[in-house]
Amino acid sequence: MTAVTPILELENVSKSFGSLRVISELSLSIRQDEAVGIIGPNGAGKTTLFNLVSGNLNPDSGRIFLRGRDITALPPHRRCHAGVGRTYQVPHPFEGMTVFENVLVGAAFGNATSEREAHRAGAEALERTGMAPLANKLAGSLTLLERKRLELTRAVATAPAVLLLDELAGGLTEPEVRQLVAIIRQLHKEGIAIVWIEHVVHALLSAVQRLVVIHANSILIQGVPAAIMASPEVQRVYLGIGVE
Repeated sequence: MTAVTPILELENVSKSFGSLRVISELSLSIRQDEAVGIIGPNGAGKTTLFNLVSGNLNPDSGRIFLRGRDITALPPHRRCHAGVGRTYQVPHPFEGMTVFENVLVGAAFGNATSEREAHRAGAEALERTGMAPLANKLAGSLTLLERKRLELTRAVATAPAVLLLDELAGGLTEPEVRQLVAIIRQLHKEGIAIVWIEHVVHALLSAVQRLVVIHANSILIQGVPAAIMASPEVQRVYLGIGVE
């Protein structure tokens, strides 16, 4: 059987801020057909990990590969062009612009080769995330759920091969979480690799095939979500449950 090259691979990646080691020799591979959830206590290094992949931070050591290509030295916009899409925990849309104009910015600066292509990619992204009915609404008037969906739509408009989702479900009601999960599952079904950091664990469990637990700056354990959540070690370090 021919080995499948991971869509995203981190090889012994480390990052420190002064004397504080935030990520320590972390290695992780993501396949194109995977949706992977990442959990861990606050301060474990989850968002730093995303910042290293997206290029917002540079690692002190180690390498990062996309489709087998070393992207460690690439700036964020070049990584976006190469296929790394990203959302942020706190959405910051251009509030004086419409939803479509916000998405158009993502399409134009992310991956489009022409104005016509940017409009096509933007309109397609709006349809894929169910935001088309809000296309002409000012971003500043959106609800929290709508802002989060706009954040997701802008990322989708960049035509990502792998999509990094940072705490999308936080602050949403249960029906809103279900809506969001349905969109993410559909995007994965359409061929986008998903890597999702989330504290709303039940949302992850309904959307991912593998769960990675980060603790003390490195990977504690990873595997099938149900087995990982049943692990006494995970219950102790993440859920705060004492296990005899």
